[in-house]
Amino acid sequence: MTAALAGMLLGLAAATGVLLVVTFVPPFRSVRLVDRLAPYVHDTPPPSRLLGTVTEAGLLTAARRLFGPVVADGARLVDRVLGGRTAVRRRLEALGSDATVEDLRVEQVVWGGLGLLGAALVAAVGSLLSGSVNVLSVALLCVAGLVGGVLGRDWWLTQQVRRREELLLAEFPVVAELLALAVTAGEGPAAAIARVTRLSGGELARELGAALGRARAGVPLAEALQQLADRTSLGALARFVDGLLVALERGTPLAEVLRAQAADVREAGKRRLLEAGGRKEIAMMVPVVFLVLPVTVLFALYPGLISIVSLAR
Repeated sequence: MTAALAGMLLGLAAATGVLLVVTFVPPFRSVRLVDRLAPYVHDTPPPSRLLGTVTEAGLLTAARRLFGPVVADGARLVDRVLGGRTAVRRRLEALGSDATVEDLRVEQVVWGGLGLLGAALVAAVGSLLSGSVNVLSVALLCVAGLVGGVLGRDWWLTQQVRRREELLLAEFPVVAELLALAVTAGEGPAAAIARVTRLSGGELARELGAALGRARAGVPLAEALQQLADRTSLGALARFVDGLLVALERGTPLAEVLRAQAADVREAGKRRLLEAGGRKEIAMMVPVVFLVLPVTVLFALYPGLISIVSLAR
């Protein structure tokens, strides 16, 4: 490491530290309205920490405890820049998570910080190997790591929702058949849902069990099932809930409707498998066309090319 590089890194670290100290000292940090009103709205004093329950120490909790003000400001900045709180809240509800939009923004800040740290390490290693520092390249790499970490957490949330919806679709035919059998045996919709959730597992069974728990807590069963349908974007599940609601409200036969819906979902699954097979078949042609075929042509033409070169000499 050259003296210029070491001096630049030390100066950057010192400037960052001074900037953080100046930004977050009490005279320069604005006090939020929530912090001003908090001491006056609490009815009872907080309990002792010795009497509290043990919570899991995760990455989110550790980041909030260590870098609380910085992470909170970063989460608000990310929320203002990205926006889309309604879409994020809908995806969190579709995931069945208890996390809020603010929790997700904090996780995005943490992911962005990790991406920035990784990019800085890569830049430092590259600078050490090359013996020189390109400030523009280092800055662009750090910005790319920061933005990639923030957007990567949002992409990962989308992937989680997609995988959960695939699980719901895979479990739906079996759950629908079990409900149809229970209804055919003479049980009502609520009792059938209770039996199915007790005997089966999976994401859909847990969702139905949560809806039944809300109904037992005082929410009407129809409203609890409608909340289940509103949290997902699956058309098959929405039609399934509509059939249950019609059966609850009008007393219509439910067993045949559930069997028909299960058959429709199975047919849709078969079509998706055929479509995936067609896409895989096209993807298999890529190595054949761009790898195997050129090598075969090269092996076929190379002896003739050597013979022509020999005769030309």
